[in-house]
Amino acid sequence: MASKMRLTALFAVLVAAFLLGPRQFGLATASEQTTATVASINFPIEGWTVVAQAKGFFKEEFDKLGTEVKLVDPGTMQLVGAEAAMLDRGGLAVAQRMIYPATVQKANGIDASIVWLSGQSSPARTPVLALKSSSAETVADLDGKNFGSSRVSCGWSSPTEIFDKAGVPLDTKNDQGRVRFTNISNPVAGNAALLSGRIDATATHVALPDVAALLKTGEVKTIGNSPDDGVYVNAAGRVAYFVMREFVQQHPEHIRSFLRVRERTVAWINANVDEAAKIVARDTRVPVDIARFGIEDASEFQYMKGEPSASVAVNAIETFQAWYIDHGDDILKSRHLTNEQIEAFVDRRFFSGGEYSIYGNN
Repeated sequence: MASKMRLTALFAVLVAAFLLGPRQFGLATASEQTTATVASINFPIEGWTVVAQAKGFFKEEFDKLGTEVKLVDPGTMQLVGAEAAMLDRGGLAVAQRMIYPATVQKANGIDASIVWLSGQSSPARTPVLALKSSSAETVADLDGKNFGSSRVSCGWSSPTEIFDKAGVPLDTKNDQGRVRFTNISNPVAGNAALLSGRIDATATHVALPDVAALLKTGEVKTIGNSPDDGVYVNAAGRVAYFVMREFVQQHPEHIRSFLRVRERTVAWINANVDEAAKIVARDTRVPVDIARFGIEDASEFQYMKGEPSASVAVNAIETFQAWYIDHGDDILKSRHLTNEQIEAFVDRRFFSGGEYSIYGNN
């Protein structure tokens, strides 16, 4: 009987909550949750973010918002594209990718917005690499041989242009090229495949610690670079930060603060390379000389200046998407963004003249 009475009372409470609304029972409405303070926020571990954390730059900026900043491993060294999955699940507030893979992820359905884009890339960022002992001296020497890298990454978008220009195009899903292509989504596995001879060449960001070490010890060599005037350097190889659209709509001030800290930290790093390299080495567990290489080498991708123009960002995506579709990109050919979707992908509020811009007097 007592049990029956408790169930009846519980039912009455639930009915009242439904009829009167959440505020009558001390619960936050959806709009109140939207404007509530963000207690903590997760950003990816990168060279500049560990410096910002160590120097107190994040704390100084985010204390104003009542938010604690936590740095988490985005997982990209284990699986290319892992950061997008973490972003989608709420494990990260901001993710960093080059704009080509970010666009493919958007075309595949992730509901994200670009809030920051770098300036032009560098021909040195994602070259074609072969073993030092390899007989290949140029990419043309790879005709009929095996190339391996991650398909949805700069390890594909950069060499696709390099091989095309040399007249030895890579295989695509629909057409056989002059160079065999193997998709390897784990960066460590890609390096191992090259070192063991299972592939003849690869391409990846040489500023990454494992790859920088191979270059500095003379185990690999560069046999091809992206052209200065090409689509990768000027469009597809730009670095992007993107955020889930729902989060950036609810918390734009947190994203602006993230970008402000980035600007401040990168300026400090460039003025204090020795100290910065020691912090990066300590907090990312790499040798100091490798950390310094990642800051100073032309291949660096974590310390670039931003592109203030949203129109340039939109044009970059339109340009490289059209180029890759025209050059056999099976993914973008089957799933690509319309011009309207590209325009919506770039959140103009964070670029020059926008409400949350870090450029100018905003």
